Amino acid sequence: MEKTIAGKNITVNEEGYLTDFSQWNEEVGQELAKEANIALTPRHWEVIKYLQTEQKNQVALSIRRVGKSGIVDIKEFYQLFPQAPLKTATKIAGIPKPASCI
Repeated sequence: MEKTIAGKNITVNEEGYLTDFSQWNEEVGQELAKEANIALTPRHWEVIKYLQTEQKNQVALSIRRVGKSGIVDIKEFYQLFPQAPLKTATKIAGIPKPASCI
């Protein structure tokens, strides 16, 4: 299904995750963050870029892996993305919902 985000028509699945990463850009990320009531800081962007890199490298993402990444610890991850951190962060990053998320 299509959704207009940051003035662009974006293809998303029924949960609102982008189905085509090439449609993602930082403005789209900003809009998705606003929908989640998150004001992105440079720290958020660090985590988002890390998640995108891991996805590109086909690494299975999990809260534990993110916590051991050296990028952010689990406590800070929950502070940055309070509601379902991994689901929220991956949605903002424009990547598919990790299999470890229900």
